[in-house]
Amino acid sequence: MNLSDIINYTDGIPHYDLKNIIQYLEYKGKHKFGAHFRISPHDYEIIFQIISWIVNDQKACEKYGMSYRKGILLSGPVGCGKTSLMKLVATLVPKNRAYIMKPTREITMEFSKRGYDIVNQYSRSVRSPKAICFDDLGVEPPMRYFGDRINVIGEILLSRYDLFISKQILTHATTNLNTQEIEIRYGSRVRSRLREMFNLISFSPDAEDKRR
Repeated sequence: MNLSDIINYTDGIPHYDLKNIIQYLEYKGKHKFGAHFRISPHDYEIIFQIISWIVNDQKACEKYGMSYRKGILLSGPVGCGKTSLMKLVATLVPKNRAYIMKPTREITMEFSKRGYDIVNQYSRSVRSPKAICFDDLGVEPPMRYFGDRINVIGEILLSRYDLFISKQILTHATTNLNTQEIEIRYGSRVRSRLREMFNLISFSPDAEDKRR
């Protein structure tokens, strides 16, 4: 099953069936995560929003207040499936919008060993992937470098904002935090820029914990 089998275009307008896309994602998910994988009907609207962004369905994007030129910030409670979904979305996006997943906790651990080179690697370095999805934004531990306290991910996000503005390079993220908690964790300066960088898509606070 290929993406071209479930999404096609006529005069630049995308045509797709959500049911077929769900089947495609479940097919991919079972191969990636195991035979137990399934997509809950409660998540269909979340998936529809993301698919609308992928194919630049302008009518649907307008309905949800989304922009094709922004990245995705997928928020929701622990265990609702944010990481799994973004890994599957990576199999759907066109090649020119491809991204990798990177846990924020791993980045801070790398910083403890290599210092500010890590900030450059995930923001300004030409060697880094053009698009990154920072997984579990907000769970990373606070870091010190030569006695100075630094918010590693906050610094990277500020630098990636500059990339977004100057080169239209997208950033994505998953998080358990709401917007107020993001501001507390990273400050008002970062939160303000995230509004420009991201389309916010949120699971219900009551979304089931699929890890149980």
